[in-house]
Amino acid sequence: MRTPRNATAAAISRDHDLNAAVIGAETGLRDVMVQVAQVAPTPAPVLIFGETGSGKEVVARAIHERSGRAAGPILRVNCGAIAPDLIDSELFGHERGSFTGAIAQKPGWFERADGGTLFLDEIAELPLAAQVRLLRVVQDGIFERVGGTRSLAADVRVVAATHRDLGDMAARGAFRHDLWYRLNVFTIRLPPLRDRGADIPALVAHFATRAAQRLGAHTLPLTDDDLTLLRAYDWPGNVRELAAVIERAAILGEGRRLDIRRALGPSAETSTAFPTLDATIRRHIETALARCHGRIEGPHGAARLLGLNPNTLRSKMQKLGIAFGTHRGELR
Repeated sequence: MRTPRNATAAAISRDHDLNAAVIGAETGLRDVMVQVAQVAPTPAPVLIFGETGSGKEVVARAIHERSGRAAGPILRVNCGAIAPDLIDSELFGHERGSFTGAIAQKPGWFERADGGTLFLDEIAELPLAAQVRLLRVVQDGIFERVGGTRSLAADVRVVAATHRDLGDMAARGAFRHDLWYRLNVFTIRLPPLRDRGADIPALVAHFATRAAQRLGAHTLPLTDDDLTLLRAYDWPGNVRELAAVIERAAILGEGRRLDIRRALGPSAETSTAFPTLDATIRRHIETALARCHGRIEGPHGAARLLGLNPNTLRSKMQKLGIAFGTHRGELR
């Protein structure tokens, strides 16, 4: 049966709007968003690998919003923040009187996420005993409240995330193989911010707008020198660290500008003392573009000057965040 043209157009428009909500969807996170689009409509569990602060929750929410469960809830559980003796109660709920302090019946996270998505962040931190009970509910959707005697069912899609190597943990006996196999149906690896230089300007603009709103300030522009400093930094804390730096820069700039150098502190000097390879390549490409008046192709283009295929040059420009049309003429 052929899909009506207006329905197809509506679906494309919806996907475009959803992508627009994910900063970097068209640049550093392009491959990730392709995977999100592939897996979101399916019922499969998803496992997201990524460094701390790299945006795993953003990806989990993107999966939920593109799925048939978008109208249902999406709940986040930080598995590493739950006391071991409360894990079963938090995940599956408890009956009144089931333990000291259980003064009323309480639904757990799985019950509350029924019809939607449960995002289990830091899944590697779950104790082995809890992993056994989690496996059952992931496989069958069946569980029991603590102190309960009847089985309950929940229709929940599980998206798990970790910054640790679960395969290695399973090999060492620190994570259950059967749960690892069940969760590892579809894996998404989230690149760190240091590999997503093209995303930095848009991320900074987003965080600067948020900081300006908090400070009751007007727009806080980003200068070329600021951008050079930010791109040269290694970002061990990823996007979360960038957000903190921009807010600190707005405060240090007294709501009138972004004081990036002071916000980065000693890191700024360390970063600029010896440029990274990406920073060096970026400057070399920009120099070539300026010399060629912005032209990429042809006998007088930057690609020929650099000894690259024009498509390879465009790909490198996109990866390094070099904007098209900004080097003395329209780039083509």
